[in-house]
Amino acid sequence: MKHFIVEEKGNVVHLKIARGEKYNALNAELLAEFAEAAREVRRSEAQIVLLYGDGEGFCAGGDLSMMKEVSDRDTYDEVMDDIETIVKTFYSMQKIVISALHGPVVGLGLSIALSADYVIAEPDANLSMNFIGIGLAPDGGGHFWLQERLGTHQAKHFAWEGQQMRAKEAYDHKLVDIVVNGPVQEEAARLAEEWSGRPLKSMIATKELYHQHGMERLSHYLEKERENQWRLLQTADHREGVEAFLNKRKPEFQGK
Repeated sequence: MKHFIVEEKGNVVHLKIARGEKYNALNAELLAEFAEAAREVRRSEAQIVLLYGDGEGFCAGGDLSMMKEVSDRDTYDEVMDDIETIVKTFYSMQKIVISALHGPVVGLGLSIALSADYVIAEPDANLSMNFIGIGLAPDGGGHFWLQERLGTHQAKHFAWEGQQMRAKEAYDHKLVDIVVNGPVQEEAARLAEEWSGRPLKSMIATKELYHQHGMERLSHYLEKERENQWRLLQTADHREGVEAFLNKRKPEFQGK
């Protein structure tokens, strides 16, 4: 794979997003590889997964070039299929998934990070579900993950405001499970090594019990997000948001 490195180390499989020169921004090609990487990790005999990004950030969200790639419905549905495969696979796999965050963790990147069972972050991690900045709404199960961690009322406000949270604030709001002082990849590997000495089958059994019940609701959210996002991609506010971003100016939304 061009944009991913999968490496097994004992009872831990490491999955690195390797597009660090672009802050691991997601495009159609990368998402297709990501879905395949997630399936490969599922097949591993390791019981713990570490997910992290190369370079200066975990993931800057969707690459704006992808907006052109998904302008026709067939391509759009292929991309959404890959996104759904990624988050459903992490949510349902019989392994403990740890996402290790640093730098920007934005939009779809945050949705994918929150699909993990445990979220660990460096102090410099900056979390945002800022779809609204380009006139869109969360996808990748973003509504589901935010509701799970924040509750419905706070989830709405977090999405509506495009709010950014540094790691400590995100920890206070339960979006992050632990903030570490050292390099997050090393700290996450240390945590995984510690957990390798635990009764992991017991932990995984608890995950399965909760997540089998949650999968129907997650699938419902993903289906609704797919339809919502397609409609929003056609709006004047979305076009204005993208144009404003590219021209580095404040958007002038009109609710259209």
